[in-house]
Parts: sequence; C-alpha cells; structure tokens
Amino acid sequence: MDLGLSGKSALVCAASRGLGRGCAEALAEAGVNLILNARGADDLEATAQTIRDTYVVQVTCVAGDIATAEGRKAVLDAAGSVDILVNNAGGPPPGHWSDWNRDDFIAALDANMLAPIAMMQAVLPGMIDRGWGRIVNITSGSVKAPIPQLGLSNSARTGLTGFVAGTSRQVAEHGVTINNLLPGIHATDRADSLDGNVAKANDITLEQARAQRQATIPARRYGTAAEFGATCAFLCSDKAGFIVGQNILLDGGAVNATL
Repeated sequence: MDLGLSGKSALVCAASRGLGRGCAEALAEAGVNLILNARGADDLEATAQTIRDTYVVQVTCVAGDIATAEGRKAVLDAAGSVDILVNNAGGPPPGHWSDWNRDDFIAALDANMLAPIAMMQAVLPGMIDRGWGRIVNITSGSVKAPIPQLGLSNSARTGLTGFVAGTSRQVAEHGVTINNLLPGIHATDRADSLDGNVAKANDITLEQARAQRQATIPARRYGTAAEFGATCAFLCSDKAGFIVGQNILLDGGAVNATL
C-alpha cells in the first residue's frame, strides 16, 4: 500500500532501539526523511546508518535528553519544519505505591507527559499553517488497564492521554491528526528489564519469567517492533486522516475489554 508519505519529514524520539526504531524504519520504508533522537549518540548513529543503507532517505541524528528543555531545543532546531512527530520515551521504573516521592512523580511527568506535550506545542503551529500533519504518541496499554507496579507510568501517560483527547479535536479541522499507540509487551529492552525484575523477585530464570508473561497474552507471544512500526506508519499516512484522538492498543489481546 502506498501510504502517500514519500518526501515528507518525521521527527522520531527515542529512535535508536525498540519501538521508536520500529517506527523510524517503517516510516523510512514509506519514503519519509528522518530526524532521529535518542540519548545515546553511538546507538543512534548506528541505527541511522542502518536505515540509510537500507532505504533511500535522509537521516539526521540529534542526541540528547528529550525530557529536558535543552534537549528539546536541540532536536527542534535541527528538525525545522516537520510533517510527522512520533513522541516516545522510556517508562519510569516499576515499584510499589509507597516507594515513590514527589521527585519521582515529577521526573515521570517530565519524561512521559510534559515533554511530549511541549514537543506537540512546538510543531503544531507549522502543521496547522501547512494544512497537514501527523502526531503519534507512544504511550502504554496501562492507560486502559493500569498495571499496579507501574504507578508512575500509569499517572503520567494518563495525563498525556487527557491532553491529546482535547487537543486532537481542536486541530483536526486543519488536516492535523493526533493519536496514541498503546503497546502491550513487545520484545524490547523494556520487556527484558521488567521480566528481569520478575525473575529476580521470584528466583526464576529470565526465560521462565518471559514464558509466564507470554502465557497471559491471548496471542501467546510478545509483539515485534516491526509490526508496531507498521501501525505507526499507517496512522501517519494519508489513509488515516479520519482517525482522530484515538488510543489504539497493540497488545496481543492482553487487555480483556469490549471497548
């Protein structure tokens, strides 16, 4: 399917690995030129070079922490006018409700709510002026079904979801769509970290912890970054212009809900 994206530009955050990389690769396959951001310069450049070698697109790297004002400024200055923004950031650490203090919540809000909001506020005026734009926020399945040990993530990402719900409906008339992708467990470093915590807490192997979690997913497997990226690319396409303010689960059926 021709997604109608050839020659457009996308800024993809946390793009050196995992779901962000999956989105970047899918957009590159559709002919989109990329500005990639991540904190680690070496991994970021390695990912960029792989994409350059595979697809005929331009790739610019900007290393920095998107959760900081300085990091956002550097990325936005390098990106200039972009047609597509993919907001993404690693989730805060798991724990118990009694473990977290104000500083923990502020850090989670900065990374997973306030930073993506600031990025949207920066790019939306240009998208509106040009009459076309796509924003996809990578949030979490925990927005629909809270995960007790991920209370920091539950809180911050739900706040972002509320902002998107209203803002997406304000900008849709200008040809700009904002939607959220809600991943369940995918085969990424994040999954390895969470499974590692379970393995340590229960004195089992990583493989056993992974098998236990997979058994709770109707698809009986973890998702892949490639299939996640393909969904992101479709949401960014001309074919998806009537999808506005939605929260789309990619979780293999793990959230047991009718709506």
